[in-house]
Amino acid sequence: MRNFKDYFTIFSKGLAMGAADVVPGVSGGTIAFIAGIYDELLDSISSINFGLIQVFKEDGIAGVWKKVNGNFMLALLSGIAVSILSLAKLLTHAMHFYPIQLWSFFFGLIIASIWYVGVQIKKWDIYAILGLVAATAFVYWLSVTPPLGSNNSYVFLFFAGAIAACAMILPGISGSFILLLLGAYATVITAVGNHDFLTVGVVGLGAATGLISFSTLLKYLLSKYHNTLIAILTGFLIGSLWKIWPWKKDQYVYVKDVGETHSSEVLGEYASLTAFMKNQNTDTFESIKAYVEQNILPGTYETLNPGTSNELISSIIFTILGFSIIFIIEFLATRKNV
Repeated sequence: MRNFKDYFTIFSKGLAMGAADVVPGVSGGTIAFIAGIYDELLDSISSINFGLIQVFKEDGIAGVWKKVNGNFMLALLSGIAVSILSLAKLLTHAMHFYPIQLWSFFFGLIIASIWYVGVQIKKWDIYAILGLVAATAFVYWLSVTPPLGSNNSYVFLFFAGAIAACAMILPGISGSFILLLLGAYATVITAVGNHDFLTVGVVGLGAATGLISFSTLLKYLLSKYHNTLIAILTGFLIGSLWKIWPWKKDQYVYVKDVGETHSSEVLGEYASLTAFMKNQNTDTFESIKAYVEQNILPGTYETLNPGTSNELISSIIFTILGFSIIFIIEFLATRKNV
């Protein structure tokens, strides 16, 4: 029987999951996996189905609440919601003024997650190896593929939320990363920060639909093909490193206001959108997005973007910080699994 302390611990794990779900670097599923609540979360989500109608007829609301593990889900979802609402503004600010440090932090999170998820592979058979290689290549291909143009329609955002939620529950691929690839991340994170409840509600409804639909399949795959699936998830993480690399040269950018793709000449003297945004007096985060990017070295980034300082030291510090957080969470989870 769980007590208040137990549910507060679950709430705290929800805070960590929410933080992970906001940033396109590590998934909430990864945090749940590390924190020791992944199986219970998957069981709770997959229990939400049409069978609840019969449970309601026989046992009422109390029966339904027990069936879906309501106390656990309420504590966890409350933590996730508080974290997302609290961090959205902060991340929008960081993306504008401290992009190198922020993406370095994400990079560290992913490197640590690769190690943690990878060690769960118990047997390196041909299926695990092929799954790892194929997943790495697939996500790398996604990361170098230009994102979709800006699309703020509610239908698009609903399906973007559904697809991202399917990724979010996987311990290895970030839902925010999928939103980034779809070209919806800026729209969603800004809507959360500005308390645009209609947009957030549409995305949230899509996410709930995706989670409920996908959880049963994922539960089956984990029970039948656990080793191979974990190898695939590890590949997802490895492949995403290319997208998260902090230093980039933007060959083309998408300008939302005119709905067109332009060469990087629209950035003036800067070769990178991150440097352009940081040096603007007004927030261009919503109006201009990177479209075709090329990873470059830190020294090259500084040379191509006049007026930028050498941020290599601070980026290393934030990479180490992101890397360390995963192991801190793992250490705390091993001390007491709720």
